[in-house]
Amino acid sequence: MWQVIGQDKVLSLLDYSLKTNTIAHAYLIMGPRHVGKGTLAINLAQALNCDSPEPPCGQCHSCQRILEGKHADVAPIGLDSRTEIGIDDIRGLQHLASLPPYEGKYKVFIIDGAEYLSTEAANSLLKILEEPPQRVVWLLLAAEEEHLLPTIISRCQRLELKPVPSERVQETLINSYNVDADKAKLLSQLCHGCFGWALSALANGDILEQRARRMDTLFSLLTPTGRSLEQRFAYAQELASQFSQNRRAGAEIIEIWLDWWRDLMLIKSGCKEDITNIDYETALEKQAKGLSLAEIKRFLANLCLLQKEISKNVNPRLASEWLMLNLPGKT
Repeated sequence: MWQVIGQDKVLSLLDYSLKTNTIAHAYLIMGPRHVGKGTLAINLAQALNCDSPEPPCGQCHSCQRILEGKHADVAPIGLDSRTEIGIDDIRGLQHLASLPPYEGKYKVFIIDGAEYLSTEAANSLLKILEEPPQRVVWLLLAAEEEHLLPTIISRCQRLELKPVPSERVQETLINSYNVDADKAKLLSQLCHGCFGWALSALANGDILEQRARRMDTLFSLLTPTGRSLEQRFAYAQELASQFSQNRRAGAEIIEIWLDWWRDLMLIKSGCKEDITNIDYETALEKQAKGLSLAEIKRFLANLCLLQKEISKNVNPRLASEWLMLNLPGKT
């Protein structure tokens, strides 16, 4: 049974490919973080090696071993705490791909964060995709397709996972996970249609606590006591450090800022019923009173520019300091 919700077209396509034995040798699974790319990759690996006539059953020996990360023929790699996936990672997979399946029907290689392949690694992978071995399926997971080589994209079947409507996320949390209505509504707003984030926040309370700390910092930078250049530059250094150590963590902070300033714009425009941070409504209303709509729009544009430039490897320290210099409020 597929565990991904809200992706009916993609699942129908895969079901048809499994039944007609027309599985591609490589898939590019696209979509925002936490939308279900990893879950779909594991499910597809299970389906390709499942012992049931209706794969993936999730219950057979093969499905269980894949879920537990113990199957000899399913190998995932990712960034972990690194900034890129290197040539040695791909060479290791290339060696494994040259060997026949050991305990299953297919070898499945999952590359999570394929857009972070180094140039050497990407070129090495391209050579493998051009001459695919038998009974080997490559699953490339990516949130930023534009950073992948066009030649790699052209050799994969593209599966795009789209954000799930918040109503369906809320309904699933209530009916399948017994979450109370208020918390389900908050999680469905915060996850932006990426159900995996909602489940992670549900299972790990530290995620919402970390969000609260980041939100409090963000709010404080616009209060009278947080408007000095010294404090703002100290935060810029902290933000740059996050990007240097963990690009994904840094990206999450920028996304929190974007949500906050979008909420300010909605409140200023009289549309507070559409805000994301429903648990911070009072603080947002208070802050919106001290800002003009023009200031909010201008800073939102700066945030979008920063998000774009950071993805191009601009100097995080300079970019963060530039953002703080453009933060509304007298210093």
